[in-house]
This record gives sequence, C-alpha cells and structure tokens, in this order.
Amino acid sequence: MVIEGLVTNVIEVRGVRNQFGAQVVHDRLDLDVRRGEILSIVGGSGTGKSVLLRTIVGLNRPAAGSVRVFGEDLLTLPAARRAQVERRFGVLFQKGALFSSLTVAENVALPLIEHAGLPAAQAAELAALKIALAGLPANAGDKYPSDLSGGMVKRAALARALALDPDILFLDEPTAGLDPIGAAAFDQLILTLRDALGLTVFIVTHDLDTIYTITDRVAVLAQKRVLVNDRLEAVAAIDDAWIREYFHGPRGRAAAGAARPGLAQENP
Repeated sequence: MVIEGLVTNVIEVRGVRNQFGAQVVHDRLDLDVRRGEILSIVGGSGTGKSVLLRTIVGLNRPAAGSVRVFGEDLLTLPAARRAQVERRFGVLFQKGALFSSLTVAENVALPLIEHAGLPAAQAAELAALKIALAGLPANAGDKYPSDLSGGMVKRAALARALALDPDILFLDEPTAGLDPIGAAAFDQLILTLRDALGLTVFIVTHDLDTIYTITDRVAVLAQKRVLVNDRLEAVAAIDDAWIREYFHGPRGRAAAGAARPGLAQENP
C-alpha cells in the first residue's frame, strides 16, 4: 500500500538468526511485508518457511535480530503489550490444528472467550458470523473436525483465524492437500477477504496456482535468508537455479499461462 508516495510496512524483520542446536536455519534474514498486500513465502525444502512464520507470530524466539510489527519490536515488548499486538494476528496452521474434541463453532468461539473475554452466548453468535464469512454452511458449526472434508477443515480453521478481527492473516500451506477446484475456491476466498476486510496476508505455500492467482509479491528463501522479495514477474526473471526450476518448469509455465496469459511466453 502506498500513502503519499511512501510504502507502509506492517512487518519488518531485520538480521534474524534462527538456530536449533548446530543447525542454522536463517542467518541475517531481512524481510518487509507491506500493509494490505498478499505476500507469498516460497523456497526449497528445509529453508525454514514455517519457522519464519512462527518467528514473526511469536511462537519461536530467534537467536538474534528484530521483528517489528506495527512499528513495535515484539522481542523487547513487555508481555502484556506483546499480547495486545499478537491479538491482531490471525493464524491458520498446517492441517488446520483444530481441537478435535470441540465442534467447529466451539473452536471458533474459543479465542473470543479466552482472549476477548466475551460471554459464551455472544461468542457463539460471533462464531456463527465467522463461519459464514469463511464460506461454510451454517450447520457446519455443529460438526466436529473429524466430520469435515479437507476443504471444510481449512475453512473452519480460517474462521477461527478470523475470530478476533485480525489485521494480519498468516496462512501456512493453506491449500496443501486440497483438490484443484477446492484450492482455487480457497484462493478466491482469501482474495475476497483481503479486499473486503483490508487484511495483510502472509502465505507460506508451494502452490504455484496460489502464487500466480492472488499474490502481490513473492519472497524467496534461499541461502538462509530472503534472496529476493518482489513482484512475481521480477522474481521469475532472477537468474537463480532454484527459481528457474520452480517458476519456469512445466508446472510453473502452466500456472503462469492459466492465471496470467502472456506471462509464460514472456518468461520461457
């Protein structure tokens, strides 16, 4: 988003080092996420895409560096203030991470009760609204996660992520395991929600269709840091072996041709 010629960053990661024992996953990693954009994080296996997401949302503390969100350094904030900032996050984890012993409605209502302090009846009313917003039928709220299809689980997890009206939505492999029709519908839902609610969306994904269909910018993780963070066309033009294989292989050319006709011919 551009305001008076300036780009507004809602997330600024600087010099982050993530290390687990002797394994260094990230070193001197920098990343900016702009207000209102859909940013996709891509990279080869083991580059730490999910680790980066967990670091930003506060589930992993880096060994070095800073994570500023809404202008505040989360690593140095007092616990109470940090909790206030983190309430502005909505997170959809891999495989949904719903509580299996709770219904969908109870899963969605839980953060409203625990974090917003709402009474159960009011939380249930708001949960029903979030379930509808995620594109689920009303009767889905009475079902348990085990009763749902893979696509419905993703939407139920999205409803829970939206429960506290977040400013930033974090999605970890949101279309993994979905059939192409379900994945495309989920992508369009995310695009609609971004535009309607003014969300900033941070997506960890391998799905080239998602990248070509709804992404504003792409950040590529490689060599323990962000190799490039730019518009898709600019990223695809980078002379790097992994980028060439990923974006210009058969799957990448098909996704480019389907979503943005002409791009596949421009970048053969």
